Amino acid sequence: MIGEFRKSRMRLSRKKLRHSDKGNESAPLKVAQDMSPSSPIAVLDSGLGGLSVVRALRETLPGEEIVYLADTAQGPYASKSAGTIGSFTRMLLEQLRLFRPKHVAIVCDAAASAVMPGIRREFPDLCITSLIDATAKSAIEAAGKRETPLIGIIASEAGIQSKAYERAIHRRRHYARLLLRPTPLLDAIADEGRDENDPLVRDAVRQYLAPFIERGTHVLVMGSCWHSMLKGAVRRVLREETALVDSVECCAEDIARRLQAAGLLRGGEPSGAVHCLLTDDTPRFKVIAKRLLGREVESPKVIPLHELHRAMEQMSPMRVSA
Repeated sequence: MIGEFRKSRMRLSRKKLRHSDKGNESAPLKVAQDMSPSSPIAVLDSGLGGLSVVRALRETLPGEEIVYLADTAQGPYASKSAGTIGSFTRMLLEQLRLFRPKHVAIVCDAAASAVMPGIRREFPDLCITSLIDATAKSAIEAAGKRETPLIGIIASEAGIQSKAYERAIHRRRHYARLLLRPTPLLDAIADEGRDENDPLVRDAVRQYLAPFIERGTHVLVMGSCWHSMLKGAVRRVLREETALVDSVECCAEDIARRLQAAGLLRGGEPSGAVHCLLTDDTPRFKVIAKRLLGREVESPKVIPLHELHRAMEQMSPMRVSA
């Protein structure tokens, strides 16, 4: 396969998604509603990079209401232990269940690797998927019919160390060969606001991708939400015949496909509301949100950490000990 990989099986036309009800960008966020096509999609992240998934969701499903919850007070999670990450993620999920979302996407690879798939048993009332599983499926599809494809993965240090990508891919293609590398600097420079034409970005991308190019990687997975912002620089460095899998696009398309299959698509005109919840109102939020979403967003609601911890204390003993 030449060039950037796109999933051919998932092509939802906006014409099919439009219904009579319309979203309202300034409408207040409703909570505790029955799950239905009008229920929101929830996106959970440890920082602000997951706003790129929100952008992709709005492009794919323009009429959907989206709740974005970012643990800006305790994130990023990449350098924390799996136990700590798991506790933080459970607290965020407990908060999100108040909004009765029809789907929850965990887009922080560190969080997903720490809690999936057991988290579905702990929160049976929520439909939860991860960026990792959606991306692994797409990577296998991009590898085509090769008997032993070489799949490269760049992701956070926690995502790599957890072996979550390895398990997710080998469940689908036992003989796939994997080459994995953490890329903490790419996340940091994207978070700074540097774009794909920045000399520092180009140098970092070349150095990180050198082993993948030398080994003749068939597929390269960009496993971090921040990587999507540097896709142009990555594509220019890779060999033309290397398929490029963007985890952000994979996640958005996977959610759309699942909602369509469940009959839970809301559709409507491209005006679905986006509500942002943070555990710390960082001054950088509006700057990053405008850059990642391409427009202004409403002021975020701040959820103090003591509220999250109180919710965790009220959880069942079984879930706390999990």
